[in-house]
Amino acid sequence: MYPIRRKRRLRKSAALRDLVQETHIHPHDFIVPLFVVEGKGVKEEIPSMPNIYRMSLDEIQKEVGLLWKMGLKGVLVFAKVEDRLKDNAGTEALNPDGLMQRAIQTIKAAVPEMVVFSDVALDPYSSFGHDGIVENNTIVNDATIDVLAQMARSHAQAGADVVAPSDMMDGRVLHIRKALENSGFPDTCIMSYAAKYASSFYGPFRDALDSAPGFGDKKTYQMNPANRKEAMDEVLLDIEEGADLVMVKPGLAYLDILRDLHDIIDVPLAVYQVSGEYAMLRAAAEKGWLDYETVMMEQLLAFKRAGASIIASYSAKDAVALLG
Repeated sequence: MYPIRRKRRLRKSAALRDLVQETHIHPHDFIVPLFVVEGKGVKEEIPSMPNIYRMSLDEIQKEVGLLWKMGLKGVLVFAKVEDRLKDNAGTEALNPDGLMQRAIQTIKAAVPEMVVFSDVALDPYSSFGHDGIVENNTIVNDATIDVLAQMARSHAQAGADVVAPSDMMDGRVLHIRKALENSGFPDTCIMSYAAKYASSFYGPFRDALDSAPGFGDKKTYQMNPANRKEAMDEVLLDIEEGADLVMVKPGLAYLDILRDLHDIIDVPLAVYQVSGEYAMLRAAAEKGWLDYETVMMEQLLAFKRAGASIIASYSAKDAVALLG
């Protein structure tokens, strides 16, 4: 009790505050999302995501070299597929010479130690912009997971260390795990987007990949933002099916989900600070309403404090630069 205990004693200097700080951010906490496009010498800024770029393979090669020198050890790859290659079956997703497959190979050739996470979902390849095959305006589950399993196997063949199904179809983790085991890739990890909500924070990302749904929304497969207990069930099911890591997406509005999961699971827990969260922060900073660097770090600390061991963030480079 006061005055025997004065909590302010441990706050009186920056050095003392650092010594007793409970939560820390490190470069190896991050996965860096990368957007790859066809072409050469392409580095085009995404208008709704300042300082984030779509890059051709030669630029990606340079970028991953820089990231590694900064101490960043993981990248999450997304491919922007040309419209002419899109169809309802996601045929291009299985092309061994497709953009995603070549991106994985390029990154591993440039920095073999870099951990490559590959996005496994049909929306960038779909003429409907949905994460699954469409029949009669319905996203069908079982036909979709067959394609996702083939897609994951193709990424493993290209050299991906971790395949990351982001679709939220039922049973896809087990289907992918079996495909990897049966194809000679037992050591390829699966990071499941296990609790992915039907959020309104994804807009800038869909601009980046031109992957907005062509009709309806994604509420029949992504989770209801109002549900908390359902997330526990989704995550535990994916772990049972063979997920090595699990993710919560988005991040800031779902810190309670992160905390709940941290307390009940034993596998590494990731969180995605999504495009809308990043864009809002940038826009407010440009208006002079807040300081980008300090608020960014506060948000990242919140993810770690809530229980995330891995953070996928568009601010990763900025954060590491501040860490020195």
